[in-house]
Amino acid sequence: MRRALALAIATVTVGAGLAGCSEDRSPDSVAASAPTMPGSPESTRPPSVVGTSVLTEKLEVPWGVAFLPDGSALVTERDSGRVLAVTADGAQREVGKIAEADSNGEGGLMGIAASPQYAQDQTLFLYYTTKQDNRIVRWKIGGQPQPIVTGIPISGIHNGGRLAFGPDGFLYAGTGDASHRGNSQDLKSLGGKILRMTTDGKPAPGNPFGDSLVWSYGHRNVQGFAWDSGGHMWATEFGQNDWDEINRIEPGKNYGWPEVEGAAHDARFVDPVVAWEPDEASCSGATISQDRLIAACLRGRRLWVLPVNGSTGTLAGPPVAALLDQYGRLRHAAAAPDGSIWVLTSNRDGRGQPESSDDRILRVSLG
Repeated sequence: MRRALALAIATVTVGAGLAGCSEDRSPDSVAASAPTMPGSPESTRPPSVVGTSVLTEKLEVPWGVAFLPDGSALVTERDSGRVLAVTADGAQREVGKIAEADSNGEGGLMGIAASPQYAQDQTLFLYYTTKQDNRIVRWKIGGQPQPIVTGIPISGIHNGGRLAFGPDGFLYAGTGDASHRGNSQDLKSLGGKILRMTTDGKPAPGNPFGDSLVWSYGHRNVQGFAWDSGGHMWATEFGQNDWDEINRIEPGKNYGWPEVEGAAHDARFVDPVVAWEPDEASCSGATISQDRLIAACLRGRRLWVLPVNGSTGTLAGPPVAALLDQYGRLRHAAAAPDGSIWVLTSNRDGRGQPESSDDRILRVSLG
């Protein structure tokens, strides 16, 4: 019955189950029920992938992307600790290495975001694991990392790691529960949260819990988020054994973990907008382009493309699967300045089946 419910939500054809352990999944389970799919049915034509090419290859678990004013990008490698400059034609070169980044388990060098004033200040922000914690630092190429947030809980799994500047100009970070479920409901813990901060790592004005970085809580492990044309925030969420989620994020709201996985139908918690079984999803990084949310999925080995309504912050049509089982595990999707989507594979992360050209960055065009 659980599988049938998931099919009804996603309204896509699902392929055979995929072998192997999913990212951030534990052996025990939590009972859950499937969410409904709210939103307007007034979608235009369904989204589709009309072109895919390999931009560059032979990377070591690429994780994050930050586009710069000149159209090039900086890409982090989780396991090597390297930061690579990648041009629009695919040329790559190392521009830095974060020596204290510890790649034990699912940790390492993860998120990267460029300052909104990068052309003037050349400042970057990184999220990475050390032997003591997960932390967010300010960094300039050629310089030393300057920590702005430390003490984010650490574990071999569930380290979160995504960074991005929101349309309000503040820096957001997704964190994981670090395999300690209680962190997610504890407002004094930075684990299992979405955080919102100034570029000095201080709580941003208007945060819902006063002098706290916490923007939303009750998360298990957030590794992707983006904003639609109306400024609504959307985030991916790794479930445990039953449901992987897409959530619409609102300040101060509780997203349920570990009390529930999937929809609670309980006024205390926000239900996901859509959810899938793990073989269909385990989505990590995400972006929004032309009000289409593109989520890169690890165990699901696909992109999910979801039309959204920027005016209402709701789905505008059913999710559509793309690149199904063509490039293996997909870690992140990032909207490039030229309108294409850069998709990072993650086949060398210890859970994939890498080919000689892995890992790769794909350039995807949507129709």
